[in-house]
This record gives sequence, C-alpha cells and structure tokens, in this order.
Amino acid sequence: MRTNMEKLKGWIILGRPPFHTVGVLPFILGTLLANQINSVFSVEIFIFGVLGVILIMLSSYHAGEYFDYREDELSQRFYKNKFAGGSGAIPAGKISRPVAFQTSIIALLLAGFIGLILQFIFRTGPYTLLLGCIGAFSGFFYSTKPVRLVERGIGEIFIGFCYGWLPVASAYYIQTSSVHPVIHWMAIPIGLTIFNVILLNEFPDYEADKTTGKKNLLYRLGKKRGIFLYVVFSFLASAAVLASPFWKIPFRVIYFYLPALIVSLFIIERMLRGRHEDKTMLEKLCGLNIAVNLGTSLAYILAYI
Repeated sequence: MRTNMEKLKGWIILGRPPFHTVGVLPFILGTLLANQINSVFSVEIFIFGVLGVILIMLSSYHAGEYFDYREDELSQRFYKNKFAGGSGAIPAGKISRPVAFQTSIIALLLAGFIGLILQFIFRTGPYTLLLGCIGAFSGFFYSTKPVRLVERGIGEIFIGFCYGWLPVASAYYIQTSSVHPVIHWMAIPIGLTIFNVILLNEFPDYEADKTTGKKNLLYRLGKKRGIFLYVVFSFLASAAVLASPFWKIPFRVIYFYLPALIVSLFIIERMLRGRHEDKTMLEKLCGLNIAVNLGTSLAYILAYI
C-alpha cells in the first residue's frame, strides 16, 4: 500500500497540478466570453476542451522532465526552488525517466483524439484541430529535441502565446466557431505575465543552465538585461489591463486587477533592488509572479461575471 501511495505521489508531483491553472483559467475566460457575448455555452464542449488543455500541458511537462533532466538535476543541487528546476520527481527516483517521455507521447495522442471529437462530432469549427496542434506541438517541442524551442531564444515567446492568446481564443472558438476582437487585447497582459513567469523561473536555474549550455532567453540576455526585460513587460501588462475599458471591457476589471498590480509592483521593486539574489526571496517572488498571471486572468473573469 505504501509503495502504491508513493508511486501516486510521484505521478502527482511529475504532473505539477498547480501549474495547470495558468492554462485552465484563460480557457475558462474564453468560455465565459462566449457565453456573455454570444449567449452560447455547451457543457460537453467545455469539458472536452478543458481535458484537452490539461493533456497538452501534461505532455509538455512530462517531455520537459525527460529532456531537461541534466540541468534540472543540477538546479536541484545548486539552487533548489519550488518553481524552477523541474518537479524533482525523476532525480528523486519517484518516476523513471523513460516513463515520463512515454506518458508525454500518450497524453499528446489523447489530446489529438479529443481534438478530433470536438471538430468532427461536436462540429466546433474547421480550425479546431489547427488551434489544438499549435498548442500541443509548441508545448511538446519546447524541450523536446531536435526542435527544443527553449534553446533557440524563442521558447518563452511561444509560451506567452500558447498560455496567453491561444487558450482564450480556442475556448471561445470551439463554442462559437469565431474569435472576438476583444480577445486579442486580453491576450496581451495574460501573455506578457506568463512570459514573465517563465523568465523569472529561469533565474534559479541560471547556473545549471550555463553549466549545461542550455541557451534559453535569460542565458542569452544575462541577468541584468533579463531584469530590464522583466520590468518592461510587467509595466506593459499592467498598462494593457488598465486600458481595457477603452476596448469596452467592463471598467470593474481595474478594481479586480488592483491586487495583482500591487504584487507586480512589489516584485519589480525587489528585483530592481537586487533582493532576488537571496534564494528564499527569489522563491517567494517566483510564487508571487504566478499569482500575478493568475490574478490577471481572474480579473477579466470577474469583470464579466
């Protein structure tokens, strides 16, 4: 019994459930917009859609655990952080490395099957599979060789798109077979904040990534320019939310966004003062940074409820 519980715990750790919220919340937002703007909502389509999103994220996370094994193992030793260096399930021996890659492929195939059901049984629109494939292959090849987007200096941009515009637009599209222009505006702050999540999470991994030659964006920019980019994108994200009423988004979105804005400014202040060099503080900042992204999506959701 204990062995089975340990295996289950290992699978849960490998799947990183808390990190699924950054994809699910924008998907909920897109579904809500379809209901509020077009008075359309199908429970079955929503359930299949959410399941597809989760499977795509599982595929991405498991592939990352497999292909980032060496740098994640070093990161766990050099600079242990809850929000970086992978889940730690493989280095700890909870899950074997080959199994992580095998389950990544299985999750990817299951997501594709769901895409077929949505497009050809529920008739959600001719671009359903295309939208799903963009997210699935971007996530899968973020770490997977030989493409490995994370080492090409553009992986973070793909993440910003796939966790920003794509889930909101896809959720809206499979309900209505169209994409409303307001989604393009909302995607800016959501995409920028998730980009910043990835960028900040690369700080604890910096030494391990340098050792292994993992040329992600922070590796290419260096820490000083990385901080500058983080600050610029944080301000741009906040400006986009505060300007949302000009796109006829309910004005109350600003009130709901204020907590995330305060947290964002706090992170900026800590980063500019170099407090992120403290391991404990950096871990807290990484956690708060995810809260900013979730808070941004949640502000839009609450504004329309």
